[in-house]
Amino acid sequence: MISEMEAAFCKGVFDAETVFRFHLGEDTVTIVVGPDGYRVVRGATPEPVDCECTTGADMFKRIWYDGYRPGIMDFLGGAITCDNPFLLPAFLKAFGR
Repeated sequence: MISEMEAAFCKGVFDAETVFRFHLGEDTVTIVVGPDGYRVVRGATPEPVDCECTTGADMFKRIWYDGYRPGIMDFLGGAITCDNPFLLPAFLKAFGR
């Protein structure tokens, strides 16, 4: 997925740098998305996070590759835990999803 992000990135979705931290099973990835670019760091970074999301790698792949859009039951049922779920659609839009 990370190798595919560069070709898919859409400029201008975010007005300012927005920090996303994804906990995918045992892995953690921090992605900082700005107006003109993004950067990916494996693991956590010390900067404040705008959106922290925890889910399984399978769920994330389903969202990324299959176009699945989580519903309220995914959040209420615990398949996805997120402190700012309203930022997630913009994240997907920034990468053409």
